[in-house]
Amino acid sequence: MYSPAHFDESRPEVLQGLIHAHPLATLVTLSADGLTANHIPLHLQADGSALGKLVGHVARANPLWQNSDPSADVLVIFQGPNAYITPSWYATKQDGGKVVPTWNYAVVHAHGRLLVKDDPQWVRAQLASMTAQHEASRAEPWAVSDAPREFTDRLLQAIVGIEIPITRLQGKWKVSQNQPAQNRTSVIAGLNGQDHSGPAADMATLVAAHSPS
Repeated sequence: MYSPAHFDESRPEVLQGLIHAHPLATLVTLSADGLTANHIPLHLQADGSALGKLVGHVARANPLWQNSDPSADVLVIFQGPNAYITPSWYATKQDGGKVVPTWNYAVVHAHGRLLVKDDPQWVRAQLASMTAQHEASRAEPWAVSDAPREFTDRLLQAIVGIEIPITRLQGKWKVSQNQPAQNRTSVIAGLNGQDHSGPAADMATLVAAHSPS
């Protein structure tokens, strides 16, 4: 991924934070047919290594788990907040109009080898962990054990687990760092004026966090 130095983000805790917050990944694999992209929720787990591992599952009917080249790394892309930035927000627009639109975004690329976990007990544990994480904030959290065992056992036969020990993480936070202070301030105001609780507000927070104090 092309990433100029001023957009580069390398702090592991920041990269892992985006993965936790935005677990729906684009998983790019190499097979005899070429590159394939699948969109799969993957969850970051500690495994004693510096970067951890990603775990998830796919439908047994999905050829990914059988066709991926086991000797090649996979690429996992996690997309964080993103927003269109209109040049109308730039304070410097008044100084000759030499401004253009852009797109702000935060993204993490994870690299590693894909391991297949065709083991119902492993998959059940992965599903229970994933569900517990996403249900934790609910007043009445749902758990895999709430469904009849024979029902979930039958469903487990239709999915296969995957695991990706992470060997490299790369982050790119393109959040107006290349703009002068007055433009960053006006971009934050523009984003907050557009959306006080959604993606635009999230991007405004990132712009503010990456602006010199």
